[in-house]
Amino acid sequence: MSDEHTAAGDWWSTSIIDMKPGEIRYRGYAIEDLIGNIGFAEMVWLMLRGELPSKPEAALLETALMAAVDHGPQAPSIAIARMAATCGVGLQSAMASGLNVLGDVHGGAGEAAVAFYQAVAQHDDAETGAKAELDRFFAEGGGFLPGFGHRFHPVDPRAPRLMEVVAKAKESGVVEGRFHAAALAVEAELAARKGKLIPMNIDGATAVIFAELGFAAPLARGLFCLSRSVGLLAHAWEQTEQGGRNKGPIPRDQLWTYTGPAPRDLPD
Repeated sequence: MSDEHTAAGDWWSTSIIDMKPGEIRYRGYAIEDLIGNIGFAEMVWLMLRGELPSKPEAALLETALMAAVDHGPQAPSIAIARMAATCGVGLQSAMASGLNVLGDVHGGAGEAAVAFYQAVAQHDDAETGAKAELDRFFAEGGGFLPGFGHRFHPVDPRAPRLMEVVAKAKESGVVEGRFHAAALAVEAELAARKGKLIPMNIDGATAVIFAELGFAAPLARGLFCLSRSVGLLAHAWEQTEQGGRNKGPIPRDQLWTYTGPAPRDLPD
């Protein structure tokens, strides 16, 4: 192989895919062997981690991915995708428009929750860790603890069920349960401090699963984006079928509240 060819090949060196005419391999596995033998969640794991998960691990990851696909047009990402669809940009652009607002506030809480659980789990026990990390969080000026509380649901109906699934996975030895215990300890300590329950939300519960399965905290955000892209596609397609042109965030007969100067004349 010439130096020029090596330099070109090394420009985008990757351990993810090997491809040449008539051959495609992901992490060493031939695509024809993977097709029909593994599911989408297993493929996600393989691409991100380099190895195939066990069937129970794949099932747990799939549970987390399916639980967060949609939260209705009141969610900014979904609303934006639907608005974009009325602008004639096509499904891919409508989906991308929604994905682009999944940041620290909307969509990024799972990443922060994984990091928080990991910090809690570094302590001798979950209760001690929860107290210490909450002390640190609030001392550093933390406001909303990522993964807890919900502006719409008194109790997020997805979270308790997800925690039940994790508990069963712990009982069967699929996961250790360290982060499951950490999350429950944080929820209990937060309730004791606030004098009321501030229950775990979807971000906090899926973060438990991602942490238990060994995913790095930043990947939690990417996994959430994979999940929510299903809802974005569904809503963008539904809006496309419904029709409508240039739909804004509020109906045309309901105008925004203006807070600027009163009507005035241009000075001479």
